[in-house]
Amino acid sequence: MPEAPVVAVIGGGQLARMLAEPAAAMAVPLRLLAEAEGVSAAQVVPDQVVGDYADLDTLRVVTHGCAVVTFDHEHVPTEHLRALERDLAVRPGPEALVHAQDKAVMRRRLGELGVPCPRNAVVADVEAVVAFGLPCVVKTTRGGYDGKGVWFVETPEDCAPAFESGVPVLAEERVPFRRELSAIVARSPSGQVAAYPVVATTQLDGICHEVVAPAPDLDPGLAVQAQRLAMRVAAELGVTGLLAVELFETTDGRILVNELAMRPHNTGHWTQDGAVTSQFENHLRAVLDLPLGAPDARERWTVMVNILGGAAETGRLYDGYPHALARDPRLRVHLYGKGLRPGRKVGHVNAYGDDLEDCLERARHAAAWFRGDLGEESQ
Repeated sequence: MPEAPVVAVIGGGQLARMLAEPAAAMAVPLRLLAEAEGVSAAQVVPDQVVGDYADLDTLRVVTHGCAVVTFDHEHVPTEHLRALERDLAVRPGPEALVHAQDKAVMRRRLGELGVPCPRNAVVADVEAVVAFGLPCVVKTTRGGYDGKGVWFVETPEDCAPAFESGVPVLAEERVPFRRELSAIVARSPSGQVAAYPVVATTQLDGICHEVVAPAPDLDPGLAVQAQRLAMRVAAELGVTGLLAVELFETTDGRILVNELAMRPHNTGHWTQDGAVTSQFENHLRAVLDLPLGAPDARERWTVMVNILGGAAETGRLYDGYPHALARDPRLRVHLYGKGLRPGRKVGHVNAYGDDLEDCLERARHAAAWFRGDLGEESQ
């Protein structure tokens, strides 16, 4: 019998994979529900079941004997989470997680709390979108991620694809923003909270591409406001674990909430090498109600750049190591054990130091090299 409580993790993606490292260091056993053989987390978590996260019986098999269950994604049906609560701690719990599962629920609750958000409305058809006001953004309320389920619409004809899935649709105003920010906090069941530095993020085709920690030239007052907002949302929604609050910094100096995620998040990957305690360790500590680790930055700057699959689906990411590591011995590379596919997240690199431009150049060069975008002349 293990000395530490067993933590069940639903979902076999890279977030679960990266959770395994601090779990191993803390001798906390994980049990994984993987969606298929050999997926990212299944390569490093030996105690695993392959099955469907939407099947309650499968969820019960995976969580049997575990002290707590947490998640690599937000897609487990809410009613299944409520059923699991009878047998073990579900963290984050269903009443919190539904705000990350359903954008309409999230917008309604944040509105009730007076949290600043873009103007929005649930829309039943194209005519309702037109009445809301074009141009705008339309989103499916459930199931979207990495730009999927999101449309920037200019005309009534642009709106049609959003209604084809049969999922309710949310319309939101197009916000004039300077950049996107992310505020990540960890919260334990006992109410302890750790707030990471606010970071700046850039998107590429709807996918997080780069993160700079901390956000350059961010007004200190706005940074504190973003952290306090994230802490308040975590408390009001009863979040246990990590909460990532994706924000717009508007052109007139405000912050508005764009999205919520209740799990380790792409915008927090910089913490693996740039923070005293990574987001993955603090998520694990939080769901076990252990004291949280310091979220402070280790270096003045940390830059994370995602490695996305390029146009070619051949080659080995491993072959990028000799050049990337020889060129930059301080570089940190994290690969996910995934096959190459155009636009797919297959890893990320972190570069840190005192010079932001140097960190940006090092991280961008390494990510481009792994993608195969650079030739021999760029060495």
